[in-house]
Formats: sequence, structure tokens, C-alpha cells
Amino acid sequence: MPPNAHEETCVRERVSSWGQQVDISPLKGSTSTNTFATVSTSEDFPALLRLKDTLAAIPSRGYVSSKAPTPVEHMPRLAKLCGGPELYVKRDDLLPLAGGGSKTRNNITCFVWRELVSNSELLLSFICPYYLFFLHIADYLVEEAIESGADVLVTSGAVQSNHCRLTASAAAREGMECYIILEERIPGSYDPSAGGNNYAFSLLGAKQIHAPLGGVGPIQDDLIAKLKEEGKKPYVIPGGGSNQLGAVGYVRAAAELIEQSEILKDEAGESNKPGLFWDAIVTCSGSGGTHTGLLTGLRAAGVDTPVFGISVRFDADQQGDRIRQQVQACIDKYFSDFDTVADGIDDDVLIIDKHVGPGYSLPTDEMAESIQSFARLESIILDPVYTGKGAAGFLSLARSGKFDQEQRLLFIHTGGAPSLYHYQTLLSSKK
Repeated sequence: MPPNAHEETCVRERVSSWGQQVDISPLKGSTSTNTFATVSTSEDFPALLRLKDTLAAIPSRGYVSSKAPTPVEHMPRLAKLCGGPELYVKRDDLLPLAGGGSKTRNNITCFVWRELVSNSELLLSFICPYYLFFLHIADYLVEEAIESGADVLVTSGAVQSNHCRLTASAAAREGMECYIILEERIPGSYDPSAGGNNYAFSLLGAKQIHAPLGGVGPIQDDLIAKLKEEGKKPYVIPGGGSNQLGAVGYVRAAAELIEQSEILKDEAGESNKPGLFWDAIVTCSGSGGTHTGLLTGLRAAGVDTPVFGISVRFDADQQGDRIRQQVQACIDKYFSDFDTVADGIDDDVLIIDKHVGPGYSLPTDEMAESIQSFARLESIILDPVYTGKGAAGFLSLARSGKFDQEQRLLFIHTGGAPSLYHYQTLLSSKK
């Protein structure tokens, strides 16, 4: 029977960079016992091979690009709670470096266990999730920084920024200085002695600079000028790592998903089913790198599966415009000769903004319920700023009646758990 027919099934797939299934390590009830399998996607997705060739030509640090993809897991208990479609999660919170998360795809590399015991930075990365998103980003941006001769990384973010934590982690790993400009987006939210990511900033040796709302630009300009006067070579990573190069990390993640989808379709006896194993993909949409990369990568590969972005800060119109601009910039720089995106993909940008609540990083009942449900039903830890609100949108879609019980939704877990401990007093009132 297909994986989604079993309430107790947890599908945990690990797929190598381009096409081999490796070290699956199935959980109890898994339908998969095969350790190695070759995935052929050329017939269903003829543009995928070309996409992978394009990605292979873009230099990276190998933090993510040289490693096996993060696993996809079935979440049967959450699905039962929602009473809707089958639910799955891609565990990018398991990426390496201080805390894991989506930023790793944009910025960094995976390391083996034996390194963890002697390296506090790597140990922190192993136990603390949002790092994954940044790892995807860092994989490419840090490589560009080093190739340019930079010796200082400069970036900015909110006061409990996962992105800043991962930038600091990358700098520590590469032996570079790091300055992080922390924007106080909510009055009274900045406390240099706070726990969570603020503690990690200091632990990783990063220098913190406080900025008021909207004040990052002038402070960053003055900092860059000062560093250059001192004879240093700073490299600026944009907030969230969300530029064209940073988004490439999640273009690669999109290619991973296509190949993982083919494995799951084969196991479910659905090899002839067109498209992906999942009927829709849900991700957080903040600075935009994850949303931009996933959408660009899937469409470049010829996949039309909808990607819902759950906004964590801006309204749907503003966030939609931001994502459309980022997607087009990414296409123009790297994929302009792909027929699959020749006409643009503006109509494919889907934003849900009803889970922002009273503002960025401010708690909502739905976010708190989602964090608790993921933890107690699937043993998965989320953060309250990004993945908690993203999960609220994910579960809301699952309960909406728009998807039936035979369909499947996939949530992209971009990490962020370290900040959970800073916000625990807020969450405790939402039990």
C-alpha cells in the first residue's frame, strides 16, 4: 500500500545529490527497506538535467551541495488531527552549522559526527535548527565572499535573527570576522544580554550593532567605510541572504524534492503519475530566499506544483511583489535561457498573510498551537517567528477542505529552534 495509507508510517528518505538513494535508515513502520536506488527523472522532467548542470556550474562551499539531501518524513498524527490530506515535511532543520536551517543552503557545509565533540560551533549547529535555510544560502554566498578575498562578513537581521546566527557560524567556521546589525523592529525588543540567538551571537564571536527600525542602511554604510579604512575587506550578505545567488540554494532544494518525489512515487506504485508526489508545497515567506528559490527551481524544471508562501511580516500584496521581483532577478541572472520560465511566473506567486498576526515576531494563538502540535504529535521543534507561523498556515490549509484525504501537502521546515527559548515565556501563556 502507498505510504499515505498507513497511519503509523513515517517515510524518511535520504537521497544523494543527484539521483541515488542512500542510507535511508527507515523508522518503525516505514514502507522502504531499499538502501540504494537509482532515480530516473529525465522523461517526466526533461528540464531537470539541464537545471542540475546549471547549478553544478555555480561555485559553492559544499556545505550542502556536496551532501545528501535532507530527509522527507510522513506526519500521520498531524494528518489525523487535521482530518484532511496526508502531511509531509522536508527536514531542512537538520542541515549543519550552528543551529541548522534554510540559510545553510544559501551560505554553508555538512560535517561528520566525530567533529561535533571537539567543536562547540558544530555542536551548536547540530542541536539548533533554523540554520538550515541559511546553510543553503551560505553555501553560495560564503564561497563568493572567500573568492573575492573578503576577511569580514557583515549582515543584518531582526534582534533574534536566525540568519545572523548562521552568518556568525559561517564566519567562525571560515576564520573570518563577523559584524551583525540587529534591527529593532518591535520597540523594546532588543536586549544584548538576551538568550536564544543573542547568546549564540556572542558565543560565535560576532560583534553586534543595534539599529532602530529602518536604520540598517546608514549604519551598514558607515561600518563598511570604517572597515575599509582599517585595511579590511568586508563582504555584505543581505538580510536573510535573499539575493539572486542566495536563492540558488533553494533552487537546488527544488531539484532534490523532484528526485525524492520520484522515489516516493515509485514506492507508492505511482510511477506513471504526472508531476510531484505532493499536491502542494508550503513554506515560510519572510526575506524571500526560500520561497524564491523553490518556486524558481520547480518552474525551471517544468514542475507546476503550487507553492504557498506563508508571510511572517508583510501583507499579501507587498510580499507578493517582493517575491515576484526576486524570482525574476534570479531567472534573469541564472535561468534566462530556460524555456520553462521564459514568460515569467508572476501568476504562480501565492501568498497567505493571515498568520502574520499583530506583527513580525509577535505571537498568535495559531502559531502556539502549531508549535505544540508539531512537538507533541511528530517530535518536531519549530520556532515562533518563522516556522511556527508557517506551520499555522500549513495546518490551516490542511483543514480548509481544499485538499481531500487522498492528496498530500509538504511543509518545508527551515529550522529556527534556538530562538524558541527566548520566546518561551510568551508561548507559555498560549498553552
